[in-house]
This record gives sequence, structure tokens and C-alpha cells, in this order.
Amino acid sequence: MKPSKIKRIGLITGGGDCPGLNAVVRAVVKTCALEYGIDVVGIEDGYGGLITDRMRPLSPDDVSGILSRGGTILGSSNKDNPFRVPEESDGQKRFRDLSDQAIKHAQRRGLEMLVVIGGDGSLSIAYQLQEKGLPVVGIPKTIDNDLAATDVTFGFDSALATACEAVDKLHTTAASHHRLMVLEVMGRYAGWIALGAAMAGGAHMVLIPEIPFQIDKVAEAIRQRSYHGRQFAIVVVAEGAVPQGGGMFVDRQVEDSTDSIRLGGIGRWVAGELESRLEWEARATVLGHLQRGGAPTAYDRVLASRFGVAAANLVAQGEKGRMVCVHGIDIESVPLAEAVKMLRRVDPASQLVESARSLGISFGD
Repeated sequence: MKPSKIKRIGLITGGGDCPGLNAVVRAVVKTCALEYGIDVVGIEDGYGGLITDRMRPLSPDDVSGILSRGGTILGSSNKDNPFRVPEESDGQKRFRDLSDQAIKHAQRRGLEMLVVIGGDGSLSIAYQLQEKGLPVVGIPKTIDNDLAATDVTFGFDSALATACEAVDKLHTTAASHHRLMVLEVMGRYAGWIALGAAMAGGAHMVLIPEIPFQIDKVAEAIRQRSYHGRQFAIVVVAEGAVPQGGGMFVDRQVEDSTDSIRLGGIGRWVAGELESRLEWEARATVLGHLQRGGAPTAYDRVLASRFGVAAANLVAQGEKGRMVCVHGIDIESVPLAEAVKMLRRVDPASQLVESARSLGISFGD
């Protein structure tokens, strides 16, 4: 058994779920227990469990067999924020700061550090808790792949595989019926899933948040296909894509959430606008939460496991305020403050975008 400066930690899975979360939980628990003798306490339903003191011990036996399972055995939440807890009073909704209460629950459980698995929202909250004196180690998780401090996040590869499979299946029905198919995928501020699915699936147009599009240019690109005898087309559109001079398509707002905007509708809008400009029938498919579900790919299982081991090593060394990351093929760590500073977005001038253009993929610009 290796020496450790820490004896007991709490483990949180926050934000939206994604494939690979259980692989991380398993890796943290097994490494902590088997390598260092560190007790791990699972905090249920994200920060909600920290606010309301819902926690349970996790042993290697508790995490046996979960490597290939989607979701998280701890539960998750993208609404609970200990610094902004909603409450009803006199018919009015107000928000309270219960971070002191959350920290007291952690202290009463003997937690010397938190390991937080989450995206930019969850890790921003983790950084605030760190600033208030509760040591934190972060693990990056988001299917959008939009955290700037790491080359890639686990969950992205699995979501991309699902999106690519959807493009493949839409191809066959589009070709059979001579139709225009629009596939809306996730990607609020970053178009990594849309761009990857378009390239891997052989789509003909891709619309991403980083490159505002003109619907008339998208229609013209499709029209040019028809001149060459190609009587179908596939358009992949990120949920956060925007037309030039316009804004994101907001379906609704959830006030309690750490990010209150719920996007939706751009796929249907694009399909409708194109159908009105062309002689083809258009159909919109919204992939939605299918991208978050199911078993993680082999790549995500390996990356998530490596992240979990690296986080446990940081814990044992007493390293706080850091987030594990991958640069190239190496697992490293960066200050948590740096990790939540900015998003990682597709560079319109990047080699990746240029490669897509060389393949004949239109961005509608």
C-alpha cells in the first residue's frame, strides 16, 4: 500500500450524464482503495447530495461490473448548485446560498477532499467550493468536448459514434426516397459532434455554432448536388448553430438549472426553410439524449479509467485545486481555475475545417 496524505474523499458526478461516468467512478474507487487505502464516499445526485447530506460509502465491490454501463450509479443533476438553491416563499421563487451547509455536510462526513466529475458548470461550482476552503480535484466530462484545458473529454467519442451511426442510417432512407434529411445533434457552443459526425458519416452540409450560416447558401449547395444527379442530401446541424444575423434557437428556459437555456428547434427550422426553397421533401431528426446514453466506446472506457487513476493519484499526493486532462497521449493536470476559464471551440481556420471543405462539405457560409 502506497502512502497517502488523504484518508477519505467524496466523489460527485455532476451535470448531464454521459457514457464513461461509471468507468471513472470505478477507477477512482479501485485506485483509492487498492493503491492507497483511501475511503471513498459517493455523493448522490450531484451537488444535490452535498446540499442535503445524501452520501454512501463505495468499495471496490460496489463498483464491480459497472465499467461498460452508461449513466452513473451515483445519479447526477444539472440543476443543483449549492450557491444558488431555489425556494418558494409567498408564491415567489428566491435563491439561497447554502454552500456553507454543503461544506459542513462534507466535513461532518470526514471528507478531506472532493473529486468532482463534470463539465464547465460543475467544475465552476467546484472551483467556488475550493475558494471557500473545501479542497477539490476535477475530472473533465462533457459530450460537447468543449473544455479548453484538455485535448478531449470522455463521453465525446461515444456521443460521436451515436451521431455517426444516425448519419449512416439516414443516408439509406434519404437515397431511397430522394429526400433531404436534417440531423440535429447536441453542441450548444461548440460544433465538435456535428463536424465529426458529418465527416465520419459522409454528410453534405454541416452547420456549427462557430460558423454562422446563410440558409440560401445551404439551399444552393443542395441545388448544385441535384444538377449533378444526386437527388438526396444530408445536413448535420448542431443545436447551437446560428444563421448569420440571428441567434440560437431556444426551446425553453429552466430557471433552476446552472445553465437555464434549453436549445431546440433549429433542425426543424432548417428543414422547413430548405423545403420552401427546393423541390425536395425535407425531414428533421433530433438525436437528443440518445447521444448521452448507452455503453461507452472502448476509447472512452480507457480515457475515463486513466482520468480516474490520475485523479486518485493527485488526491493521495494532497494536490488540490487541479483538474486532470489529456495532452497528446499523456494524462496531466492543470489548475482548476485555468480549466474553467474558457471553452474549447472549433476554429473555423483549423486544418479540421479545411479538411471537411476539401471533402465537399458545405458550412453554409
